[in-house]
Parts: sequence; structure tokens; C-alpha cells
Amino acid sequence: MYFVYILFSSKTGNYYVGSAENLDSRLRHHNSGLTPSTKAGAPEWTIKYSQTLENRSLALKRELEIKRKKSRKYIEWLISSTGSVG
Repeated sequence: MYFVYILFSSKTGNYYVGSAENLDSRLRHHNSGLTPSTKAGAPEWTIKYSQTLENRSLALKRELEIKRKKSRKYIEWLISSTGSVG
């Protein structure tokens, strides 16, 4: 199983969309400051949304679908409409 996830940093007020096989491990990695694109928001990233998918290919496809929207409003709508956290 793979996950598509949306993180939020209360430190920066930013969202981050990604995908991973192990969601807990990936969150720890983001909060450790080892990921360049999320370093500024560490260590305050929290999972706001996650979706389970069968394989890596589907997870990457869904991740890109969300990122292509380029819309904070869409991300916030997705979070509020699904209630899918963790």
C-alpha cells in the first residue's frame, strides 16, 4: 500500500503534498528537516489528509493530480470534505 498525503506546517502556514509507502516514517523525515522542500516548516508538520492507494504508480498519479490544481482552496476543500486524516 502507498499513501498520498497533505501536510500542514503551523510554523509557515504552508501545505505540502507528497506520497510514500510508510506514512509515519515519511512524516518523521519531514519533521527532522532533512527534506529540502519542507525544511522551513519543520518540526511542525502535521498530517491533514491521507489517501491509501494500491501501488506506487497510482499514488504518484494522485499526487500529481492534486499538485496540478495549484490551488490552496482545492487542498483545503479536499481536507474538509473528506475528513481523511491518518
